[in-house]
Amino acid sequence: MVRLEQGRTRRVSQAVLESLADALELAPDERAYLFAIADVAQPKASRPAPAQRVLPQIQQLLDSMHDVPALVVDRRQDVLAWNAPAAALLTDFAALPPEHRNLIRLTFLDTAYRKLYGEAWEGIARECVAALWMEAGRHPEDPALAALVGELSVKDSDFRAWWASHRVRGAKPRTKTYQHPLVGPMALHIQQLTIEGQSGQSLVTYTAQPGTPSAEALRFLLQWSADSAPQGTPGRGPLRDVESHEPS
Repeated sequence: MVRLEQGRTRRVSQAVLESLADALELAPDERAYLFAIADVAQPKASRPAPAQRVLPQIQQLLDSMHDVPALVVDRRQDVLAWNAPAAALLTDFAALPPEHRNLIRLTFLDTAYRKLYGEAWEGIARECVAALWMEAGRHPEDPALAALVGELSVKDSDFRAWWASHRVRGAKPRTKTYQHPLVGPMALHIQQLTIEGQSGQSLVTYTAQPGTPSAEALRFLLQWSADSAPQGTPGRGPLRDVESHEPS
């Protein structure tokens, strides 16, 4: 296993990897990582999960929240829907391929998104890994989750190291400070609320304490975004540079 991680072995067959995974009694996400570092395609699941759909009334709710950045995520943190304030705060999700609209993937692989966390990035990224481990334990047969873990394990050495720690953490209310390129630092309260009747979907909101510099900065950002966006567009995300970040 160590030789595979360090790239000190030749390409091995799928059968050999499956035997190794069985011998080590690897979980599905650990199997995905093994196949990824060996650069071998993992056997696909026979029945992929159906695509998630956001109810029209939930999208209507998002669009009515003019002063609150909000989005809908699934249990893997795939972004399924968002409003204009969320695009102004975080990133222009509409400009990303659907398979890249994942908050954990963005945290590790998107340079502009990483910069939103400033010096707090490492602690937040570790929490992302722990939350993903929690979901892997709850849904060990999820091929999309396994694929996400495999991609991040290959492309980011920090993720690979922290994933090996097996630390778990569930979602909870918290405050994060975002270093926005337009308005500077903003301390925002984040709430993740379960959407009844929609399996695994949650509504995530970002709010500032009233009367604080963060509230004023958020108000200015959302006003600037609304004034700058062409009519009918969903808003503008933070200034972007290179789309992906792949540490050596």
